[in-house]
Amino acid sequence: MEKQKDAKLLRIFIGEADKHGHTPLYEVIVKEARRLGLAGATTWRGILGFGASSRIRTSKVLDLSTDLPLVVEIADIEEKIDKFIPILHDLFEKSRCGGLVTIENVKVIKYLHGTEEE
Repeated sequence: MEKQKDAKLLRIFIGEADKHGHTPLYEVIVKEARRLGLAGATTWRGILGFGASSRIRTSKVLDLSTDLPLVVEIADIEEKIDKFIPILHDLFEKSRCGGLVTIENVKVIKYLHGTEEE
């Protein structure tokens, strides 16, 4: 992604236990975003949350959940985000799990490519 003023932030809310086959869904989403050349993706683990089931999931020691809420954020230009949406839809269908996907407008103020080899 080149430095631009306007971009999109794709936010994907899923559960830590959601799988695509035997692989965590969040890992598949991030790897697909990288494969398609999106500018960046980050997965965040929540410490407390609930979804459509209204079941509270928490990281408290006495009520330790193995299905904490996760948010995957992907930022790039609108065209690339729009191309990723059908892939994301297929991942949800094949994984047979629920989630919430939002898109919002963001302003990129600085974007630098890394220099390290991965």
